[in-house]
Amino acid sequence: MQNRHDIRTGGPPAATAHGISLSGDTARNEERAREYLLSHCWPSHQRFCPRCRAPRHYTLSAGRYRCAECRYTFQELSGRWINNGNLPPLTWLRIVDLFAREKNVHELASELDLSYNAAYKAVTTIRFAIMAHAMDAAQMFGPETGLGIYLKGKKLTGIPRESSRTAIPVFGILERNGWVFIDLVSGISAETVFHFNHSFHLAMHRNGYIVHTNRYRHYDTLVFCGDDSLPYQYIRRGEVPEHTAEGSFWAFAEQRLKRFKGVTPQRFPLYLKELEFRYNHPSGDIFDTLVRYLCDLVPEYDTPAS
Repeated sequence: MQNRHDIRTGGPPAATAHGISLSGDTARNEERAREYLLSHCWPSHQRFCPRCRAPRHYTLSAGRYRCAECRYTFQELSGRWINNGNLPPLTWLRIVDLFAREKNVHELASELDLSYNAAYKAVTTIRFAIMAHAMDAAQMFGPETGLGIYLKGKKLTGIPRESSRTAIPVFGILERNGWVFIDLVSGISAETVFHFNHSFHLAMHRNGYIVHTNRYRHYDTLVFCGDDSLPYQYIRRGEVPEHTAEGSFWAFAEQRLKRFKGVTPQRFPLYLKELEFRYNHPSGDIFDTLVRYLCDLVPEYDTPAS
């Protein structure tokens, strides 16, 4: 019996998407891809300013518009996630197709003849867009993760790298009725979890820098991605055996986290929210949803100073 969350990965590429050939490079395919993206960007077909949302604007040359209220000059993709990376529409659809089938960045770059950096930035943009649509997006972009500093003027300004943050965030996994919710647990740091392990025998299990616990309060597990600053050698071992239920979110996530390269405390929230999204879409048919997320406007959050 196949589990609801046994999502097939890999497989043959989608030959078409909404009548668009993903394997051809004709001008007609590129135009269809552009029209498809614009249908998600402007579902009502009414243009408005992405900065102030005013509907009145002037049409300029070269596909540009100027807002009649704030005088902002914009194009049809301005202010949207998909405006990052300067990639053609058809390339974006191919990237989304490969990402939906869980191809890694090296595979994606090779299949699409992109540089690794271009492919990585595109995949990171998708992950940011997924996180922006989570119920707790405002908190996830807040100071505890530091991810909000990478959004400047609705543009993704860089890839999350090493940070000067001292506190490593901890996430709580809550799974109910086949759905999973991942919370950023305020007031608990990685060091606090080590204290719970040493003083209160909260079982901890380590796989590289990724550490998860047994049940804690109403959470099925706590999880974080650490760095070299943490005292892993003090984890109390063997007191409570590790048991990961078949079909659970952690069984689903753990095998995928092992395939990710370069997981750091800074990037870890992006991976967790991606896996939350995939687990909550067990059919694996996420292409249209990902395109819609990418075509949405980048929200504005109260972010910490960089």
